[in-house]
Amino acid sequence: MELRQLRYFVTVAEELHFGRAAERLHIAQPAVSQQVQRLERELKVQLLDRTPRRVRLTEAGLRFLPEARAVLSAADQARAVVAELAGSRAEVFRLGTVTGLGERLETVLDGFSDRAPGTQVELVALPVQERLRQVADGTLDAAFIRAPSPGDSPELDFLPAWEDPLMVALPARHPLAARESLRIADLADLPVRLTERRNHPALVDLVLNACQRAGFEPTPAPIASTLQDTMAAIGSGTPMWTVVYASNARAVHNTRVAFRPFAEPGMTLPIGLAVRPDAKSPGLTLLAALLAR
Repeated sequence: MELRQLRYFVTVAEELHFGRAAERLHIAQPAVSQQVQRLERELKVQLLDRTPRRVRLTEAGLRFLPEARAVLSAADQARAVVAELAGSRAEVFRLGTVTGLGERLETVLDGFSDRAPGTQVELVALPVQERLRQVADGTLDAAFIRAPSPGDSPELDFLPAWEDPLMVALPARHPLAARESLRIADLADLPVRLTERRNHPALVDLVLNACQRAGFEPTPAPIASTLQDTMAAIGSGTPMWTVVYASNARAVHNTRVAFRPFAEPGMTLPIGLAVRPDAKSPGLTLLAALLAR
């Protein structure tokens, strides 16, 4: 049992909604769901009753909630005591983040917890331009950026983090779902459901440019505001497709939706870490070491 799992459970229990809980935690919704499920498996009991329309606490969840809160409160008090004994406050490392980082972000948080327990990582979710501005003025210590364009922010350095693979999501009963992998050209006859470009320009441009290189202009399907709504629409069986990060695909449990990798060379988006050139701190050094592993 991990404190992180307890914190995620308590937040979901307070919101009774995984999406709102994820926003409070600044973590992608699938990661919240995944950690709560791990907690339930470890406890061998169901804490939350989930339906497409609502989330509510089970009897076990109602009894467990005050105990989980007590554990978190005790952990916070223990940290405060240690900080007081050390004569200093815990270091706060402010990290700009974005949804969909999945297990990679969890690895970073685990690394800080294991190797720098005196450092509190504060996750800050902001639009990309605001993330970059806050790194530049020192409000944020660093920020994850999808498909960074160094020329747009010459005052910052961009450290390579990893390549984030994308997968195709389409109705499970569609004939294309029977294939092990898909080429972008295979999807030419299906409408594509993407977010608005202003929400994720790197992703939208990547997909649309790939379609153009394959010789077709995709037909747009209606835009949905959340990943959950998009998966529900695709799961309805209406012929359409979208792309999702592999980390999100692993956490989505919808038997009506099939996830397939793109055929070689695949489709990925680079993740970079924006930092100030003169920035130096133990937290930044640890973060760079965790990303280099």
